[in-house]
Amino acid sequence: MAQRDRRLKPNILVTGTPGTGKTSTCSLLADATGLTHLNVGDLVKLKSLHDGWDDELECFILNEDLLIDEMEDMVKGGGTIVDYHSCDIFPERWFDAIVVLQTDNGVLYERLTNRGYTGAKLQNNMECEIFQVLLEEARESYPQELVRALPSNTIEDMSNNVEILSDWGYTLVVISNSIRNRFNLQYFWSLLRPA
Repeated sequence: MAQRDRRLKPNILVTGTPGTGKTSTCSLLADATGLTHLNVGDLVKLKSLHDGWDDELECFILNEDLLIDEMEDMVKGGGTIVDYHSCDIFPERWFDAIVVLQTDNGVLYERLTNRGYTGAKLQNNMECEIFQVLLEEARESYPQELVRALPSNTIEDMSNNVEILSDWGYTLVVISNSIRNRFNLQYFWSLLRPA
């Protein structure tokens, strides 16, 4: 029996380029569902799960092994919303849904420059969104039926995303474990426009 079949509450990975609204969406979703919001970037800093600092990109150099070891027990029982700007490092068995937030380039540029992103850091993140790197990463790393791209340009988009994911998570918890898996997720994904 797969690990995701034994969980009573879902684990959801919310990923996307920095500035797409991951942390805001995850916080609202956690408030709406009672699931635990796990911000991976904060965890990396708090527990020193890195190999130092990258001066050019102005970020920590993630130690993936330390991170996975630290998170294993946190996600095992379900009920966790994982918030991170990458997804291919996490085991497939951890998640019931992978959500890739996407933002129009003009909106994203404004958000990133307001955060103080410049130079290589700004350029790399803009290119990542333009070329849909995280969506492709998710599609290559997880079963297609678990992955969904959602727009995240406005407060209304964020609210709609939280509502859809909350409805799906509630339904997942209340129906029988024997039929809950991907059938249910596919139904809720069908309510949204195609990825």
